[in-house]
Amino acid sequence: MSQLLIATTNRGKQGEFRRLLAGVPAELVTPGEIGLDLEVDEPYETYEQNAVAKAEAYAAASGLPSLADDSGIEIAALDWGPGVRSARWGAGRNAERVLEVLGDEPDRRARMVCVVAVARPTGSGLEVHAFGGVVEGSVANEMRGDGGFGYDPIFLLPEGHTTAELPEADKDRVSHRGRAVAAAMPILLEMLGPH
Repeated sequence: MSQLLIATTNRGKQGEFRRLLAGVPAELVTPGEIGLDLEVDEPYETYEQNAVAKAEAYAAASGLPSLADDSGIEIAALDWGPGVRSARWGAGRNAERVLEVLGDEPDRRARMVCVVAVARPTGSGLEVHAFGGVVEGSVANEMRGDGGFGYDPIFLLPEGHTTAELPEADKDRVSHRGRAVAAAMPILLEMLGPH
């Protein structure tokens, strides 16, 4: 069976990708599991550029098909930021920091955005594809739920639950990362299936 490298060291993302990619005909491996220690800069202004840079770097270093993502939260009251800077924006207290900054701001519209990039080594270089997923919602007034990671405890879906309050299977169905992986699935199946 071929291998697919989940190109992230973020344990929350690794777990989520293992669930989302359960249907691909490949052994899912992480950088740590194959002894790969790689830091990839994310200097770009778009999710797609950052995701592609990571997927390409991991595929080139490992020789394996690699799937990477870049994702973030975009908040209306923060001029639709922090966006691509979401992971580094709150210095490890991202969700709490959003609540502090927004305070009693009435406009709490927000969306979660993810771009998944898949890179596969070929005889002539790398074959790369990128797919996006977006989920609209708002910022809750307080942290709610103990599932998920990152901004999940404050990202409120239109149905009234934060993504941290949902069972994993429900979150995976509606999340930005779930939608991006669903969009990528036809290419993944084509890349990893029998040839």
